[in-house]
Amino acid sequence: MKATYIEYSETRSFSEALIRYLNNETELSSFQSYSPNLQGFAELLASKKNNPNREILVEVLKEQYAKLSQPCNEQVSTNISLLLQKNTYTVCTGHQLNIFTGPLYFIFKIVTAINLAKELKSQFPDKNFVPVYWMATEDHDFAEINHTYISGKKISWDLEATGATGRLATNGIEKTVQEYLAILGISDNADALGNLIRTAYTGNKNLADASRHLVNTLFEEYGLIILDADDRRLKMKFSGIIAEDITGQHSFRTITDTNKKLAEKGIEAQVNPREINFFYLLDGLRERIVFENELYRVLNTEISFSKEELLKVIKDYPERFSPNVVMRPLYEEVILPNLAYIGGGAEIIYWLQLKQNFDYYGVDFPVLLLRNSAIFASLNLETKLHRLDLNIKDIFKNTEELKKEWVFNHTEHSLSLHDEWQELSSIFEKIKLRTYKIDPSLGPSSEAVKARLQKAVKNLEAKLIKAEKRNFVDALSQIDMIKSKLFPNAGLQERSENFGLYYVKYGKAFIKTLVENFKPLDLKFTILEE
Repeated sequence: MKATYIEYSETRSFSEALIRYLNNETELSSFQSYSPNLQGFAELLASKKNNPNREILVEVLKEQYAKLSQPCNEQVSTNISLLLQKNTYTVCTGHQLNIFTGPLYFIFKIVTAINLAKELKSQFPDKNFVPVYWMATEDHDFAEINHTYISGKKISWDLEATGATGRLATNGIEKTVQEYLAILGISDNADALGNLIRTAYTGNKNLADASRHLVNTLFEEYGLIILDADDRRLKMKFSGIIAEDITGQHSFRTITDTNKKLAEKGIEAQVNPREINFFYLLDGLRERIVFENELYRVLNTEISFSKEELLKVIKDYPERFSPNVVMRPLYEEVILPNLAYIGGGAEIIYWLQLKQNFDYYGVDFPVLLLRNSAIFASLNLETKLHRLDLNIKDIFKNTEELKKEWVFNHTEHSLSLHDEWQELSSIFEKIKLRTYKIDPSLGPSSEAVKARLQKAVKNLEAKLIKAEKRNFVDALSQIDMIKSKLFPNAGLQERSENFGLYYVKYGKAFIKTLVENFKPLDLKFTILEE
């Protein structure tokens, strides 16, 4: 595939706050640790504290990989073992357990982590870098993960689900699997992907194991490590912070303070902390903990604790305490020897809200790196654009704006009534002056007449443009076709479309192409054309 790279700002698809971050604005420097570039990583490596939890981490990973039907391959096994060494670091991305991987950006996140690890190894050869996918198995919002879109069709797993999604039993998902497979069609690649999906989701007992099976099969040749942090031994390493934060409500204060500081810089908070930022977690239950009437209560249950009882439960059963969205990053950085977190635009901004809380607990804050983004263009896109006298950046404009510009640039007629309105406006200034001399109170009346006429002129201009568009119906139809293909539902492909049909079309070369063309530290948007 041919790859073209453009600035994220040129896509018109990312927030102003993110663009400011990518531009390395000094106003935002206090909300991050080091810049997302090689110099930033060198500075972080020089100051990075050794993580004391390596042996427990490796023990947990080996047990989790033992659940796979096949032993993990050599690259994965080697990377797990490397985690025992003090000169080994992780680069991490995380995501919910969307069925069948959900939208394309799930795949993009992981490829970005893989490529970042490779690039860091080439720059710092005396150290090791391991890509990690953190499975968000403790999330409980099933409605966010129970569906995917493939070829524009929504495939859903209908289930009355409670508790952490990673613990959900997969029995009953067979019908959803069949609906997904039916869209793949008939080919060798479709059969290969179909067998993988079927085995992953019907051959494993819960959604966490199914997701691990699927992601591992897709990425094991690149040495990707998959971690499920819903584990007692890992929570033990976090239990001190769990106890201190629930009883002291430190994260609430520090993040609230940071949110105010960000607001002063024009950055709107993506998440808001609660007084207590942990859930109580049991099979089939994940409910918020609140402090009421001198007791720590679990909402929608009869469970409650005094402070002394709570501290004892945290010590004896740390696995029952699940961090929410503002505490999960801290948990992640406590148990991983991590250098970078790779996330989407909204994720990067909410991580900026967390730096002060990391500082409070003395935990290293990682480099924040925007995941790679891309669109896939069909054959001859460049030729089609050339025939329309458009360039690759034009396709990111709003459809109606693009069509209007195209008509203005290709018509033989003048469609703008701007000059004519300027002449009329001058006449009205004379009328306004005359009426004022006769009766000053008539000024508003003349302004009202002017406003009505201006609206009429604008309507006439719109009709001229609409009429001229009919003379270019073929060209404008081609623009519509290009836009609808590249931007389903008027958004980026990666935010809705599943990877399935791309895998059917390209097979293993699909992921290989991403690995070959994604450049994490260049911070550019990728356009891939056949």
